[in-house]
Amino acid sequence: MQQLPVPSLSQRSPTMTAAEIAESLVPPRQFEAASLDNYVPDADYPSQERAVEKVRAFAAAWTASRGIFAKRPAPTKPGIYLDGGFGVGKTHLLAALWKLAPGRTYFGTFIEFTALVGALGYAATVRLLTGATFIAIDEFELDDPGDTMIMTRLLGELVGTGTRIAATSNTPPNALGEGRFAAADFLREIQALSDRFDIVRIDGLDYRRREIEGHAVVLDEAAFAAAITEAAAHGTVTADPFDGILKHLATVHPSRYVKLVDGLAAIGINGVRVLTDQTEALRFVALVDRLYDEQVRIFATGVPLDRVFGDDMLAGGYRKKYLRAVSRLIALTGETSP
Repeated sequence: MQQLPVPSLSQRSPTMTAAEIAESLVPPRQFEAASLDNYVPDADYPSQERAVEKVRAFAAAWTASRGIFAKRPAPTKPGIYLDGGFGVGKTHLLAALWKLAPGRTYFGTFIEFTALVGALGYAATVRLLTGATFIAIDEFELDDPGDTMIMTRLLGELVGTGTRIAATSNTPPNALGEGRFAAADFLREIQALSDRFDIVRIDGLDYRRREIEGHAVVLDEAAFAAAITEAAAHGTVTADPFDGILKHLATVHPSRYVKLVDGLAAIGINGVRVLTDQTEALRFVALVDRLYDEQVRIFATGVPLDRVFGDDMLAGGYRKKYLRAVSRLIALTGETSP
């Protein structure tokens, strides 16, 4: 790898307190302007328009007039669950709903909330989140049965104190865990959680693939060096060998990846190869999620990043997680900002 005049991602060793993790529980910056009015449903998929109306109805409990003669909104469950494929606007709707909620609110991915429990402990997390008007959980996942049981218990306690919940996922609640673990051991917990949500299906095409080539952009060494140099003239850029990034990710807790990429305009990844280790692959997915949240461009050489997950991985229980990462990698390596 040619030595480039930019820092290495592995030189960043971020630390975050539990309070800082809690403060970071807000929507990604690309959704700062998200609203129900600027969500554009695809006319070919009527479920998108229906989803907007469902979200509006869920928000009516906050937005309806409180006058004595005000019409009461129709009763809804304490949670709403947006299920659909990649790039159909689930996070846009979740962020729009978060912005409509009054009072103290939190927005984070499933892994960010489980990291908060890990940093604070369960009891302290309950104390911190109790009293929140609304909690939004993006990409609800079942990567670990213990995490799922903890989150189910946590959400149950919060709903019991009046907190309303919204979640997104690529899998309906009753299918969580399929192909990953023996779901029979915690089926009761999954069912208890799903009963709290009004499940809303959103069909459609991945908007990230609508206007871009269907593969991640890969560069040769000369183009890679030129892209890194040009990007470094306009912002903070890092460049690392792929294996170096994987090694460094093993030393940083995923809850701190958000700070690992903080302030970056782009990263360079040299020598991408097909991943064969599941643990490395899951860490890389967590990094991709944070890069996408912060809209950090990626320049890469080697294997195209949309082929970084091997066939065995794509056929396994984490298939949807890997495909979501592929979708985001295609966008982040595109010729224009995603």
